[in-house]
Amino acid sequence: MNPDIQAYNNALSSEDAAVGNLLAQEIDKHLPEAENKIWHAHPVWFLDGNPVAGYSKLKNCMRLLFWSGQSFEEPALQNEGTFKAAEMRYTDVAQVNAEELKRWLEKARDIQWDYKNLIKRKGKLERLK
Repeated sequence: MNPDIQAYNNALSSEDAAVGNLLAQEIDKHLPEAENKIWHAHPVWFLDGNPVAGYSKLKNCMRLLFWSGQSFEEPALQNEGTFKAAEMRYTDVAQVNAEELKRWLEKARDIQWDYKNLIKRKGKLERLK
């Protein structure tokens, strides 16, 4: 695991750290080609410089975010923000469904909107894949 992401997880409560460690392991496993780092203070995975998945600590849960998740057509994911992001929230590691997460990560690779060039395009998203 990226040492910066491990340090992020280590700073969490034991319950949240368990969720973070599991998410990081699964994302690394299913997106091995992705670059990962702390971006805007949270663990994020990138494909060709484009953010595709990440997680963060919210007040009462851990949030798993997929930047293009609204296009996944997955009813369990909730829309987040004004662009194409969707999220799942967890309060316990037992809530993480490995098969569901694997499917979402495969879609994160196959379905992407171009967040990398969002500013250059003045807030207009274009579909990459």
